[in-house]
Amino acid sequence: MNNTIKLAVASALLAAASSANAGIMIPAGDWTLDIGGVVNAYYSYNKGESALNNASAAAGALTYGSNAAGEDVRTTITTGLLPNYLSVSGKTRQNDLDVGFTISIQPGAATTTSLNSAGQENRQAFLTFGDASWGTIKLGRDLGIFASSAILSDMTLLGVGGAGSNAAGTTTFGGIGFGYLYADWKAQVSYASPNWNGFSFAVGVTQPWKISNFTSGTNTVVNTSTPTPGFEGQASYAWAGDVSGKVWAGAIYQKVEDMSGGTIVGFRSDNAQGFDIGANVNVAGFGLTGYYYNGEGMGTTGFLSNGFDAAGNARDSDGGYVQATYTIPGAGTKVGLAYGISNLDQTSADSLAGVNLVDSNERWTVGAYHPLTKHLNLVAEYNRTTSSSHKAGVTDADNDNLSLGAILFF
Repeated sequence: MNNTIKLAVASALLAAASSANAGIMIPAGDWTLDIGGVVNAYYSYNKGESALNNASAAAGALTYGSNAAGEDVRTTITTGLLPNYLSVSGKTRQNDLDVGFTISIQPGAATTTSLNSAGQENRQAFLTFGDASWGTIKLGRDLGIFASSAILSDMTLLGVGGAGSNAAGTTTFGGIGFGYLYADWKAQVSYASPNWNGFSFAVGVTQPWKISNFTSGTNTVVNTSTPTPGFEGQASYAWAGDVSGKVWAGAIYQKVEDMSGGTIVGFRSDNAQGFDIGANVNVAGFGLTGYYYNGEGMGTTGFLSNGFDAAGNARDSDGGYVQATYTIPGAGTKVGLAYGISNLDQTSADSLAGVNLVDSNERWTVGAYHPLTKHLNLVAEYNRTTSSSHKAGVTDADNDNLSLGAILFF
């Protein structure tokens, strides 16, 4: 596996089997198998300290606030934004086509009770075929296209980032919901173009998802569906040299229809849609990343999460993050500072009903990431997260998180 942190992270997320970032390569007849993955764990200390009527209970809030005494402290030994990860990929060349597959599993680490096991996910199961001359077609479940560059550029991929309630689970939030929507793991049929001197693009159709609806402040999943799939895409341009970098722009769209016989009063159909733009530049050990997204009905944190009010009116959302890093010469240690925010607008119906809806989720991160070996990185992070509510009288929820641990790529 490539010994640069960024390519290692991209390899872990995308399970890309190539000579540049291969894991354990095994020839097997006509196939070449690649076994790779991630193992990570962190001591994570969370302190929520807020006024009692705080925004941690707001629909869509990501910040763990406090208990009845106004303060709450929790400790967890947990995985970070990246789960533990085991991926098996294979590739071969047949009938002038590059053919491949990937299947992966993601076991969790933390548990909070005895006689219990940590959670497990299965994020990837897809096949690919194509050729360098015309591109690659993918069928199956893999990382989504929209907002994928935002998460791949996030330095907290190597750490914890926003930790939420710091309880058991397979991952933490990282920067998800604090400046970008989760690209998520989607059933898709997609096409990725060849690389034309740094320019490339990817487009895909995805399984349509249900929306989350709020009635009297209660989050319920509404039986929405659509005869048409979702659509998303991204175009990017990357360059190398003394000053290297990448710029990208993407879009996402899905039509939603109420198929439940009028669960959302007055709602029949609407569109969820959005766009994003981003850039990162690297020179002389310094790295700078900027990202922005904007949407209507697409929600916050996850696509279609909190995107519509109880009457089916679309909520607007936007956000972004900025991140500055520096890699210390010789030591290879990367230090970074990041700020991100995700905003969700309320509708007039929300305002009239007094819905306790999140206004914004905000995060500051200071991190240090040291490559102890080319595969093993030590990580130290401090994260400060804040959630605010649209509802009058609800104060902000604040959370401080300190995490120390290690992440291994193979």
